[in-house]
Amino acid sequence: MRASETRTVGRTGLTVTALGMGTAAMGGLYAPVSAQASLEALEAAWQAGIRYFDSAPMYGLGRSEHLLGHFLREKAGPDVSFTVSTKVGRLMARERPGRDLPPAPPKNALDSGWHNGLPFREVFDYSYDAIMRSFDDSGQRTGLERLDLLFVHDIGSVTHGDAQAAHWSALTKGGGFRALEELKAAGLIGGFGLGVNEAAIVLDAMNETALDCTLLAGRHTLLEQNALDLLEKAQQAGMGIMIGGVFNSGILAAGPGGHRRFNYQDVPEAVARRVDALTAACARFGVPLSAAAIQYPLRHPAVTAVLIGPRDAGQVRQNVQWFEQDVPAELWQTLEREGLVA
Repeated sequence: MRASETRTVGRTGLTVTALGMGTAAMGGLYAPVSAQASLEALEAAWQAGIRYFDSAPMYGLGRSEHLLGHFLREKAGPDVSFTVSTKVGRLMARERPGRDLPPAPPKNALDSGWHNGLPFREVFDYSYDAIMRSFDDSGQRTGLERLDLLFVHDIGSVTHGDAQAAHWSALTKGGGFRALEELKAAGLIGGFGLGVNEAAIVLDAMNETALDCTLLAGRHTLLEQNALDLLEKAQQAGMGIMIGGVFNSGILAAGPGGHRRFNYQDVPEAVARRVDALTAACARFGVPLSAAAIQYPLRHPAVTAVLIGPRDAGQVRQNVQWFEQDVPAELWQTLEREGLVA
């Protein structure tokens, strides 16, 4: 399997490379990352043939969209093609006279903060007007002629808790989905869907509108296979699925003494034991755990692409090497037989 292999996203006609690059790290996720390191990482991805890039206003509170836009504008040309997705649901705002911002929501367990963040505050808003404004704002931050895919970001109870019902109402009854439908009908985007950590909310959204694609962080990895119902329904509906978080926040790529986090938090003992068992099984076939982790989601036919979130060029090249490494079918059979994957 090659990182540059192209695949069609659902019924949109858009193509993405099998390996895509997410840009959360460029916003300073977990630690500061310089602009130079971010641009070098993007260049390494480009040289490897990666042509699908995903961002979000949340990532560095606008910083990642700025950096990605700068990089891609320099690459743009009549014979150059790439696919970009970003997200809606958060607006970037500042306190100022005449503006009454809502109280900042309680910090949730999945939000680790931004070490390189710009001086803005995120405001959740999934209404019609906010979706349209978010589309405009992302266009201005990136400076790109076109944004191909828009994902509704972090709609769900894990992020919003008691506020979920109000946000869901804004997205459904308040016209958020209608705004996305209108942008697509006007040809301003190629498709839309959800960008979430929760599989169940995607099934709910599929009952409200025709989603073109979904970016699911985790939930279908070597450590978790709790989204199989969603994957089956997506395949039946012709909806593309992208899987991010293939290393479950680092635990599947850490190695001895490495950065061991699981789903943005400290690693539970039971998860650590399972990682050790997966590592041992992979070692019997001479396959690094990370290579198995980055390739595993694409074994399901509903999955269109996987996304990585490297911090620098070295990590990009390492991820590409893992993605393109030969993995024998016997390894997958062993993991299933030993009950380590579904």
